[in-house]
Amino acid sequence: MRVLEALTDEIGAGKYEPGALIPSEADLCARFGVARGTARRAIRELRERGLVETEWGKGTFVKQAGEAQGE
Repeated sequence: MRVLEALTDEIGAGKYEPGALIPSEADLCARFGVARGTARRAIRELRERGLVETEWGKGTFVKQAGEAQGE
């Protein structure tokens, strides 16, 4: 899934530093030309991998390095 790969690469490259807000589902839909469900699945996979955390009503943020590794 290209949305997931792009976000994973961008987080790994430091484009989104720890604590940074990643683009919203709507922004991802516009950027990649995908359906909202596709953007939602990519964000869910990032959460399952421990790279981001979602705060209801606030958005999805990149986790700190120690948090991402489960430390």
